[in-house]
Amino acid sequence: MKKINMVDLKSQYEKIKSQIDERVLNVIESTAFINGPEVQNFQKELADYLGVKHVIGCANGTDALQVAMMALGLKPGDEVISVSFTFVATVEVIALLGLKPVFVDVEEGTFNMDVAKLEELITPKTKAIIPVHLFGQCANMEAIMNIAKKHNLYVIEDNCQAIGSTFKFSNGDVKKAGSIGHVGCTSFFPSKNLGCYGDGGAIFTNDDEVANRVRSVVNHGMTVRYYHDHIGVNSRLDSIQAAILSVKLKELDNYIKARQIAADFYDKAFENIEQLETPARYSQSNHVFHQYTLKLKNVNRAKLIEYLNSKEIPAMIYYPVPLHLQKAYVEFGNYKKGDFPITEELCDQVFSLPMHTELDEEQLKYITTAVVEFIKGI
Repeated sequence: MKKINMVDLKSQYEKIKSQIDERVLNVIESTAFINGPEVQNFQKELADYLGVKHVIGCANGTDALQVAMMALGLKPGDEVISVSFTFVATVEVIALLGLKPVFVDVEEGTFNMDVAKLEELITPKTKAIIPVHLFGQCANMEAIMNIAKKHNLYVIEDNCQAIGSTFKFSNGDVKKAGSIGHVGCTSFFPSKNLGCYGDGGAIFTNDDEVANRVRSVVNHGMTVRYYHDHIGVNSRLDSIQAAILSVKLKELDNYIKARQIAADFYDKAFENIEQLETPARYSQSNHVFHQYTLKLKNVNRAKLIEYLNSKEIPAMIYYPVPLHLQKAYVEFGNYKKGDFPITEELCDQVFSLPMHTELDEEQLKYITTAVVEFIKGI
């Protein structure tokens, strides 16, 4: 049996090695390393895949979120509503820009923003909502967009974990995650469903004016060289990474299918284990499984992970401490333990098993057997 990894990028690379190597060497030979033809080509390909008018590459997913807020003109003191159960980057950039993060709890099953608790948090200072499509499944974008429209708010989709996922509206319309809000953002960190071989990110929008501001902001605020119309940053997707992503984008739907097959295997193996709660499937969104995250019931999580590690099975906790209880963010709302009970419960009880495109049946059987053995041995 092959070694089990949380992510197996090497095996994935070996299947597309000749294409990747050729495209990378072409960039090196061309010396068009920054904003070259490969970047323009990939941005067009991704826009076509997502069904959006504009895709603008940037240096990473964190920058994508920051640039989106800068391009929308958010000002210090403005409030932005997001979740506490997410990677820190979502809220980090809110604070960096002098905005105020306002947290909302999440749903117990999907782990995504609880829209039933959203509207009560809106104040005259609220300017934007950032739903996070956590672990590969869309938040309830129909409800979020309706609330945003009612209160004249921007919606910035944190799509760093769910590229390729779709959302089906009640009228039957289907849209790709990241294409629904005013702006969508993603990360191309290597472990993502669509990952490059370094850092990278992108911003999506259907708004021509917003797209022009984004292009300016990522390039030092320039619209014409050496003429700076906006305060900007230096955040670019380099040509080598764009070339790699162009190859991998063509495989994305196959990668998603492989992840879903692995998730189905996990689901079936754990369906009668009452101590394990498998990931909920939201009927309006297809889950692309950036992570496969289980919720434990009356199980010592640390001992389970220790047991799995002893059998050379990696496992991770995403995320052990909610953001509202992190030292850096307590000051923004004087938050305390108990303020967001579902978020806090999840942080105490969830863990994630290996999930990637190269998992085979032998590995999946070994992983699931080990988990069940530990549970039944309690």
